Amino acid sequence: MWKARPDEKPAPGPATPAITPSTVASPSAAMPRPIALRPSENFRSEMAHIGKSVLIKGELSGSEDLYLDGEVEGSVELKNHSLTVGPHGRVHANIHAREVVVHGKIDGNVQGDERVELKKSAILMGDISTQRIVIEDGAYFKGAIDIQKEGKTDTREYALGAAAGIHS
Repeated sequence: MWKARPDEKPAPGPATPAITPSTVASPSAAMPRPIALRPSENFRSEMAHIGKSVLIKGELSGSEDLYLDGEVEGSVELKNHSLTVGPHGRVHANIHAREVVVHGKIDGNVQGDERVELKKSAILMGDISTQRIVIEDGAYFKGAIDIQKEGKTDTREYALGAAAGIHS
């Protein structure tokens, strides 16, 4: 720290308010109060987490959202829930979920009933079937996309074979 020289006077600063008994908080006011959590769309209380050291061989299914940062070989069924494949996630399986977000690597077909999102670190080799798709610049995707219309059987199919950022 710098010290003021004896010949220098400290610069005048803002006046400090006087502390009176009325300005001192009571001990109960200093204690944090519990906050009531309100349900919101962004808050998900039920999400399972599979760590990066976990290897699962076989069928993986569940009735809650799943964050997968480990490795899965087989199949993943989360029909009414979302799946997030973390940056360390490695999936060698076909996936069926309501929503799929990919940061890691998938080798298999992905069916996202509502939405599939490939982040810039994603690597996906397989076909995608969904209503909405987001592919960030830098993501790698090799396969076909089947865009499904809600309530209709008519679909459009796009065959892609390189990195994301290809617009047709």
